[in-house]
Amino acid sequence: MTPPGDWRRVRRAIVALTLALVVAPRPATSQDSVRDRIARMTFPELRFTPVHPRTEEVRGVTVYFIHDDQLPLATVHATFRGGVRRFGRDYFAAASAVPSLLRTAGTRSLPPDSVDARIETLALAMSFGQGGGGASSWVNSLSGQLDEAVRLWSEMLREPRFDSAQVELWRGAEMERVRRRRDDPASLAFSRFNRIMYGDHPVGWEMSPADLESGDLAEERLRFVHRAVICPENMVLGVAGDVEWNRVSPLLDEMLAAWPSCSGNLQDDPVPEIRTEAGVFVIHKEIEQSVVVLAHSSRLRQGDTPGYFASRIGNSILGASGLSSRLAIEVRTREGLAYGASSLWTTSRRNDGLVGALTRTRPETTMAAARLLLGALDSMRTAPPSQPEVTHAIDEVVNGFVFNFRTPFQVIARGMAYQSLDLPADWLERYMDGIQAVTPRTVLEVFRSEVDPARMTILLVGDTTRFDGSPSELGRVTVLDADPPPGVSDSSPPRGSPRSPHSPGTS
Repeated sequence: MTPPGDWRRVRRAIVALTLALVVAPRPATSQDSVRDRIARMTFPELRFTPVHPRTEEVRGVTVYFIHDDQLPLATVHATFRGGVRRFGRDYFAAASAVPSLLRTAGTRSLPPDSVDARIETLALAMSFGQGGGGASSWVNSLSGQLDEAVRLWSEMLREPRFDSAQVELWRGAEMERVRRRRDDPASLAFSRFNRIMYGDHPVGWEMSPADLESGDLAEERLRFVHRAVICPENMVLGVAGDVEWNRVSPLLDEMLAAWPSCSGNLQDDPVPEIRTEAGVFVIHKEIEQSVVVLAHSSRLRQGDTPGYFASRIGNSILGASGLSSRLAIEVRTREGLAYGASSLWTTSRRNDGLVGALTRTRPETTMAAARLLLGALDSMRTAPPSQPEVTHAIDEVVNGFVFNFRTPFQVIARGMAYQSLDLPADWLERYMDGIQAVTPRTVLEVFRSEVDPARMTILLVGDTTRFDGSPSELGRVTVLDADPPPGVSDSSPPRGSPRSPHSPGTS
């Protein structure tokens, strides 16, 4: 294993270079300028060897481990397979709530306020969260208090109290978030676009008041989710910091020995049926800035293939690299229609993803902005990007490589993520090699095979009475309610343009 000191040597070299540039050895003269002295400087070659965690196993659970004594701190990290996607809609609220309630709703032996007091006394940092496919949590503490920290943290994970007052607080906060979603145009647009594209799949679900009735968060539902997800068979662990393996191993063994097995109640992860039909969806909302989102499905998966790597560079050139991207230059700099615009190209490991673009603009330039997005996407299919564009995008990735190793925690978290995605342990190095092999021709090929502006599903959210044209110019239009009641489909028959006699904002 590469010693953790490698990243410290990189930091010292960077500091030395910075000091050399700002501390002059003698006053500058016209004959001996600062620039001349910089040009004469020599430095030993800086080599960086990627750091890889050590892999261990405790009671059948994989543990990624890095010892680093730079600071007297240690972090223990756990990820769990299983999340919202692995339960039916009846458990949507419970599956969404469990990770947060593990932190706030107490343990079997401690009420919530006592847990808070204990965390404060030990000066712990903690995190509890989830994505659609899993849950995660970590605890960070002084190395000398790691035993106490892990015992408290593991009890919070293993034996939650689900205090009813805290459950009700979560429900109330979520009800308010649902209410506010309608008031935030971007949040409304992204949520509804997922619903349009994914339909009755967890990615497309929107939390509604009907999901948040008291019975939806009954204790038995919360415990049903907890027993199915937060358990050893679903777990991967990571440990990083100032702690030796012979100390942490017995502590993890103690933690796992008391942990009940998984209930086996997880459903199979459903394969999404992503919308394939082109169309234009409109939500009327009297706001000063429209939101434009457009995308279609992409078959490209994350993997060690030339097409995947070319898609990453192509997406960066198109709109994922900020103000230097084609979309930003076209929409912001040349046309002045928006502060920014960006592209998206999601590449799941197991399922199809989306490719498209989005922006926000004035209602009076909504149609113009949408056409610019479509035109920029089409430009990537009609001619290869220039070599300087490709080189710049590759350099951004390569020059940022070292920042994947800023902390030991970052290294173990990545290793844990690779295992959950069934990626090889050296995926980051393979990714770098693949990115550096991308050419303008491979970018053109992947856009021609995967991107078609004519297939786009387009969502426009804004004041339709001020639009600079009819959305029907872009395709067949469906008018949507800003917040339809549960059970009402976003696939109702087209109603024509928002400029038709039908009232905007109805479905």
